[in-house]
Amino acid sequence: MSLVPFDDRDGWIWFDGQFVPWREAKVHVLTHGLHYASAVFEGERMYGGEIFKLTEHTQRLFKSAEILDFSIPFTVAQIDEACKAACAKNNLDDCYVRPIAWRGSESISVSAHDASIHVAIAVWEWPSYFKPEEKAKGIRLAWAKYRRPSPETAPTASKAAGLYMICTVSKHIAEREGFADAMMLDWRGYVAEATGANAFFIRDGVIHTPTPDCFLDGITRQSVIALARQKGLEVIERHIAPAELPSFTECFITGTAAEVTPVSQIGEHLFTPGPLSLSLMDEFARLVRRQLQPA
Repeated sequence: MSLVPFDDRDGWIWFDGQFVPWREAKVHVLTHGLHYASAVFEGERMYGGEIFKLTEHTQRLFKSAEILDFSIPFTVAQIDEACKAACAKNNLDDCYVRPIAWRGSESISVSAHDASIHVAIAVWEWPSYFKPEEKAKGIRLAWAKYRRPSPETAPTASKAAGLYMICTVSKHIAEREGFADAMMLDWRGYVAEATGANAFFIRDGVIHTPTPDCFLDGITRQSVIALARQKGLEVIERHIAPAELPSFTECFITGTAAEVTPVSQIGEHLFTPGPLSLSLMDEFARLVRRQLQPA
């Protein structure tokens, strides 16, 4: 089944404070954000009419922009309301939400002090990042070609468009080899994250997760850690060497798109989706539907 191109859909996109028809939400080919990756974005989900952790996502969008040295010309509250309005305008109550902010086309050089800042919010139906049958039995990950960079070489605390270039390349290679995604190491050689999701490992009932010191401390990651600790589980954040992977029995990844997804393989290492991974997957599903409130 062919996908409908994202530039040729019905609906409305919130663009710089007003709604424009989906097909008319365009930028110039000489936009600074396209040429120099001066753009930041968020990925959010609305479940049953409410966007999960909306304000936390918007606050991170503003922080990302600050890290890339520009200011978003709206308030957090205005962007929150715009996200909700975009869902309502498109008659969606279960959907993916994509706010993005970028530098405009006034400058096409590295220096862009006078470039205007634009914001757009698009929403669309997106039921699952992975196929349901894959998610149930655990997805397979290859090792990524590229590594997450040092914070001294890139703005790793931001959700910046340019940081995802190596993720796209790594995921493409993995998919061509029959895997669902790729696991990335950091610049030191420690396990970091998948191309768009944080990683967790389980050994003897204890959950271990890489310290997010060169990649995003995901909002879903934080929520799952809170759920696990509410259940009385120990969660240890630390550097994890690839050589340790054979000692773990379960593995799962988390993210707005991935939600909580068990993993059955990372390269040469095999895992079995077990009680802890599956229970956290189920409890997170209830949490986002507001059937379960973390303490």
